[in-house]
Amino acid sequence: MADRSDANLLVITGMSGAGKSRVIMELQDLGWFCIDNLPPALLTKVVEGMRLSNEEMPRTAIVADIRAGRAALPQISRALDCWKRDGLAYRLVFIDASDEVILRRYKENRRPHPLSPDGKRSLTKCIAEERELLESLRGEADIVIDTSETAARQLKEKLGELFLNSPDDDEISISLTSFGFKYGLPSDADMVIDVRFLPNPYYVPELKALCGLDQEVADYVLGSEVTWSFMDKYMDLLAFLLPNYRLEGKRHFTVAVGCTGGRHRSVAMTEELARRIRELGYTVTASHRDIDRKRG
Repeated sequence: MADRSDANLLVITGMSGAGKSRVIMELQDLGWFCIDNLPPALLTKVVEGMRLSNEEMPRTAIVADIRAGRAALPQISRALDCWKRDGLAYRLVFIDASDEVILRRYKENRRPHPLSPDGKRSLTKCIAEERELLESLRGEADIVIDTSETAARQLKEKLGELFLNSPDDDEISISLTSFGFKYGLPSDADMVIDVRFLPNPYYVPELKALCGLDQEVADYVLGSEVTWSFMDKYMDLLAFLLPNYRLEGKRHFTVAVGCTGGRHRSVAMTEELARRIRELGYTVTASHRDIDRKRG
């Protein structure tokens, strides 16, 4: 099978209202040739034409989704299967968001859902049906990007990390994000770490109002023997996994570190993990999804 880790062909699909238009605009700014809303039946013909007219496949991103109709979705899978047989390298990118966020976005822009162009079906039912129809494609995806809690600047940075690297760069990059379990799991994480077993600064009066970026909170969380024991064991695991993931063609690895509210333990642990992973020689970015939420 062709190495897909730095493929110049992106097939972008995902949930309506999840932000595919934002993604395609950012990719254009990054220098990708972008085609939006291509009927899936034309995928193989368009790509074949581009390959014939260029010495090598230019960096191309194609959006194909439910707008072409329910019956068109299997054609995406057939195109991917065809490219696999032919040894053509591609990456399937799935853009997702929570049902609640998608519902809110549709209500704000007042546009009809593709599964109900006349607006007579409920949005909730349309979203549920689309998610079911796209389930297999999501499972095939090389990259899942969840835009539920992603600001425009964060999305731009993430896309830059994923798709601006030189094809000759053999490095795997690591994204770490802290989060609160009470607000839901990040759906684009490759690995989730639950650190709710660590000492909790929330119950220390002088630390409650602070966050994991404050030195007092970091000292409290990292000062525990169980924290250091866990950290050593987890770093041993990463030191084994990351080189092997790269051998399999993975260029980006996302780790989500969760505590209850996403303000104290997970933040401190994310920062410490980022520091240690950088010491191993990897490129690391750290972000904190729920740090500004107030725990009720």
